[in-house]
Amino acid sequence: MQYQSLPNTTLEDADVIILPIPYEKTVSGKVGTAGGPEAILGIGDDLEFYEEDAKWSPTKYMKLRVEKPVLEYNSITNVIDMLNVKSSKKLLISLGGEHSITPQITASVLDKNATILFLDAHADMRESYQGSIYSHATPTHHLLDQGHKIILVGVRSIFESEAKRIEEDENITFFSDRILQKSKAQEELLEHIKNLEGDVYLSIDMDAFNPACVAGVGTPQPGGIDWFLALDILETLFANKNIEIKGADIVELIPEASNVSQVFAAKLLQKIISFWGKSQSFDKSEMNGSQMQVEYE
Repeated sequence: MQYQSLPNTTLEDADVIILPIPYEKTVSGKVGTAGGPEAILGIGDDLEFYEEDAKWSPTKYMKLRVEKPVLEYNSITNVIDMLNVKSSKKLLISLGGEHSITPQITASVLDKNATILFLDAHADMRESYQGSIYSHATPTHHLLDQGHKIILVGVRSIFESEAKRIEEDENITFFSDRILQKSKAQEELLEHIKNLEGDVYLSIDMDAFNPACVAGVGTPQPGGIDWFLALDILETLFANKNIEIKGADIVELIPEASNVSQVFAAKLLQKIISFWGKSQSFDKSEMNGSQMQVEYE
């Protein structure tokens, strides 16, 4: 697999590492998340290299590498450990697959007391679901157990015990989807992100978004975050100089015939690469990125 058909650089030279994790074992709605990583990368050819919001072409300055897909759940942490991204200045972006993969990733890239910015239609805080403690409905439970703080954004489907824990657990900050329909709440969310400090990990479940924009998910819910609020969240996050982004994931995409969902996810991936690159001042470096190694129109 490649990003926008650009050549894969070596692990040593890579500034951004994209890790496909097409793991799908516990889905409870529509199946197909295993096809998400390939669909996101495959549709990337439909995007321009130029990223219009940050006003630059990130891949002119940055080198990218797409790793081989990780298929086994128990291998995720070990594979990421071998990539050695925790102690490097590289950005790891993982593509799922189902949301159960996130705690396996953070087990490698985070120490305790990090903050997880978690965009999702669901709280994903069950201790177990349908007989599995490693279900796609359990990741925030495991993230809290790992000693992290959680910012839940866009939730609009929640179990009673999850609601109680949100009320009682001081390590959870909650911005429900309904609240976020009000501009004041959006401002409060962005202000909260602006004031974060320390290590931060970004996790995006594609069902966080309005299904009118992203129909390709297993458990869609009415409402949802729109494209422009998502951009505001990403811009605010990556503009914060008091945090270190330790990684990101995009999960739970199911490819669909119109390709709209895939393009939405691929564009999110591009924005993350672009905004992070600008925050690291790659735009002021020499133009020797992946894009400079190919001819294009």
